[in-house]
Amino acid sequence: MPLVYPWYRDLQAVLGLGFDGVDRMLALVEESHAGIAEALTPIWFRGVVPPAAIARNAYRLARGINGALGQGLGKGMALLPAPDAQAAGSQELPGRAMAVAALNGAIGDHLEAQGNPFAIRLHFRHRGRLLRPGAAPLAADVEGAGDHILLMIHGLCMADVFWHRYGHHHGRYLAAEAGVTPVSVVYNTGRHVSANGADLSAAIETLVREWPVPVRRLSVLGYSMGGLVARAAIEAGRRQGASWLSLGAHAIYLGSPHHGAPLERGAHQLQALAELNPFLAALGRLTRVRSAGITDLRHGNIVEEDWQGHDRFHHGAGRRRRPLPLHPAFRHHAIAGTMGLRPGDATDRLLGDGLVPIDSAFGRHADAAYDFGLGAKDRLLVTETGHLDLLSSMAVADAMAKWLKS
Repeated sequence: MPLVYPWYRDLQAVLGLGFDGVDRMLALVEESHAGIAEALTPIWFRGVVPPAAIARNAYRLARGINGALGQGLGKGMALLPAPDAQAAGSQELPGRAMAVAALNGAIGDHLEAQGNPFAIRLHFRHRGRLLRPGAAPLAADVEGAGDHILLMIHGLCMADVFWHRYGHHHGRYLAAEAGVTPVSVVYNTGRHVSANGADLSAAIETLVREWPVPVRRLSVLGYSMGGLVARAAIEAGRRQGASWLSLGAHAIYLGSPHHGAPLERGAHQLQALAELNPFLAALGRLTRVRSAGITDLRHGNIVEEDWQGHDRFHHGAGRRRRPLPLHPAFRHHAIAGTMGLRPGDATDRLLGDGLVPIDSAFGRHADAAYDFGLGAKDRLLVTETGHLDLLSSMAVADAMAKWLKS
C-alpha cells in the first residue's frame, strides 16, 4: 500500500510556522522600536529614561505567551501516532510538493533546526516513486534498472516534479536516447550546499550498493543550485573516500551559478544599506530570514570552509571561498543560457539567462585558480533561452544525450 502522510503533521507544521512567525515578528518590531526610539531620543535624556524600556517588557511578555502556546502545541502533537519515517512526501500531490519545496528554499534551514515536519529530508525518486535504500528493496520501485545511473539534482525552491516542463522531461528523454536510468534527488534547498552535498554522497553510497543490477557508470545532472550540490557531493565523496566515485562518468551543470548569482548579491546589498538607517533597519533584518542555501548562492559556496566562522549576512562574507578544481573522476560539462538573440549582444552580456551570467555557468573566472578550464566540446550556450527554459530546451537535451553516450 502507498504511504500516506498523516494530515495532522501538516497541521502541526503550519501551526508551528505560525508561532515561529509571531515570535520573529515581535522580535523584529521590538528591535525596530528600540532603534527608532534611540535615534529620536536626545542624547542627554537617554540616561534618564532608556529608550523603549517600558515597551520592551511588553514585547517580552507577548513573546513568552506565544512561546508557551507553541510548546503546548508541540507536547500535544507528540501524543499523536508518529508516521513512518519515510512517509513524508512519499505519495503527495504535485501542488503540495511545489509549495513545500518553495518553503524549504526560503527558510529550510530554520525548518530543520526547529524540527518542523515541513523540512525535507534528502531522498531519491524514480518516476515519482520513492526509493528507500537501506530500508526497502529497490527492485520493486525501479522499473527497468540499468547499469548507468543518472542522478538528477533540482534547483532552489524546487522538487523533482519541476523536471517536467511543457510536456518534456530531460530524464525520460535521456533514458530513451542515452540508455541511462534517471533517479531524482529531492532535498531541502534552504540548507547549506555543503551539508546537502555531504548527505548526498553518503546516500549515493547506499543507493549504489543496493541497486538491483551491478552499477557500471554513474553520472550527475545538476540544474541551477543542483550543480553546486553535485560538486559538493563529489568533494564530500573525495573527503570520505567514497567508493561510488570510481563509477564516475559525466557531471553536467545546467545553468549553475558556480561563481555566484547577481540576484543574491543584490539582496545582500539591499540588506546592508537598509541596516544603516534606523527607520529602514526592520527591512534589513527581514531580509536576514533568507536561508543558508540562498546566501551560499552569493559567491557559489560549496564547502564548509567557505562559510564556517563567518556571519553569512556580513558584508564580504564568502568572498574568500576556496578554489576547488573539478574532480578527475568525472568528465565535466557546462550549459549556459542567454536571453539574447546571439552570443555577445547586449542582453547576453548583461543578463545571461536572466538569473545566472554565462561566465558563472561556464565556470570561467579571471583567476586561473577558480577557472574550470572547460573546452568548447564540453560547453553549450543556447540563445533566446531563459533560466527555466533550460529545462525544456531540446538543444540542451540533445547535447546531454551526446555527452552521456560518449
